[in-house]
Amino acid sequence: MSLAGHVWTVVPHILASRSRVSDKGARPWTTELDDPRVGRVRLSGLLSEPSGARALLVVVHGLGGSAGSEYMLRAARAAHTGGLATLRLSLRGADGSGEDVYNAALTDDLGAAVASTEAMRYEEIFALGFSLGGHLVLRYAAGRHDRRLCAVAAVCAPLDLKACQIEIDRPTRALYRRYLLARLRRSVLAVHRRGRLMEPPWELRSVRTIREWDRRVVAPRFGFADPEDYYTRSSVGPHLAGLSVPALLVASQHDPMVPAATLRPWLADALRLEVRWATRGGHLGFPRSLDLGEPGPLGIDGQVIEWLRRHG
Repeated sequence: MSLAGHVWTVVPHILASRSRVSDKGARPWTTELDDPRVGRVRLSGLLSEPSGARALLVVVHGLGGSAGSEYMLRAARAAHTGGLATLRLSLRGADGSGEDVYNAALTDDLGAAVASTEAMRYEEIFALGFSLGGHLVLRYAAGRHDRRLCAVAAVCAPLDLKACQIEIDRPTRALYRRYLLARLRRSVLAVHRRGRLMEPPWELRSVRTIREWDRRVVAPRFGFADPEDYYTRSSVGPHLAGLSVPALLVASQHDPMVPAATLRPWLADALRLEVRWATRGGHLGFPRSLDLGEPGPLGIDGQVIEWLRRHG
């Protein structure tokens, strides 16, 4: 793994935490859905509707993120420049509201967002996901989805959950793993108060790997036999041939969390998936001059938004 991939992953994250992108104009959004295992679940997010916008972009965060994550704000800003309204979705419990926990293939959350009162005003829907959120939007597009969905895009998304779990749980990825687990532990505190965790959050302090988290939290909550059952049944890779709308995957050759080798085995049969490889960049970190061949502004956000608009 190239050292540059780690630099492009860590440094942009540090810089982003010191210079906040403006969130002016966004307003709180909520909807509800019925979960067959736990009943009524509330979803939350942030909705921005610039004057004249005729299409809606639903943006989905990665593991440990939320609607307020910096990369979500940047994507929304680029979408507004391109004339799109945005709904930045917080998957259940992600923003600390404590309704529930989520997983990498919980397309019900995305479906509920698209079916919400606010989203129903738009005739065209796009979806953009980052990391785990990218996996989720691809899984949504490869299954049953709203007929208004025009196209989806995924940035640094895993296609094989088991392969990526192995990579993140390697000793050399300890920095990333500790960061993700710390944010996940924080998000389950309020969930426990509503009685929707199988074990109390203080006992989860001993969790040191993503696989262990999936064994103790995700698998029992969603009815999987074990982590391997979750990875096998949920991974989008085997379903990519079923994509029914145009889809874009932006991947980094040097991504330390979603290595290129974990993606390539699944691409041959994905006929509706365009893949753009970035030679410079890491996990969700790219140079401002990134050019994916689109005529819009350079950089990951402007280029992806232009690709989506072109397929509207």
